[in-house]
Amino acid sequence: MKTLRPLLITAFLPLTAPTAALASECPAAPDHSEALAQLLNKVRVAPDARAGQALSDQMWALWATAPDETAQEALDAGMAKRSSYDFIGAIAEFDRLIAYCPDYAEGYNQRAFVLFLQQDYAAALADLDRALHRSPTHVAALAGKALTLMGLNRLEEGQSVLRQALALNPWLPERNLVLPSSPAPLEQEL
Repeated sequence: MKTLRPLLITAFLPLTAPTAALASECPAAPDHSEALAQLLNKVRVAPDARAGQALSDQMWALWATAPDETAQEALDAGMAKRSSYDFIGAIAEFDRLIAYCPDYAEGYNQRAFVLFLQQDYAAALADLDRALHRSPTHVAALAGKALTLMGLNRLEEGQSVLRQALALNPWLPERNLVLPSSPAPLEQEL
């Protein structure tokens, strides 16, 4: 039995490795900041919704490019599970992605989307803040944050964040949710 113990410990070590060790294996996310900046400049002057959507699709292609094959597999699996309404499975995949690549914004953004669909707005908001910390111009995460704040009945704050997102990309589908600004209250005459 003494000779089996080191073998058993070695066999189970990968299962009990700390998350930090897993994260150290993940390469840095690709730096798409210049390409995203160019796309954001183009989308702001896009002539119509069709052109705006084409540019938004190009942004999504960049955000959804994971740091490596392992991260990409977890992202793709989570998105597929979410699409088939397997929210528990999707969360598990995004948890795995975040544990492996804690600096990759899209893991948090995608998990937030599932949490939003489950109406766990507080948890979704925390993940959206994590995504935006890592990718401040992620307009989809900004729009998601706006919707989440509205889901929490923080309408004024949600409208403000939605306007920030629309300042970056005026063709977001959520543009129809902007409420007219209320005029400043009239001063009462004395």
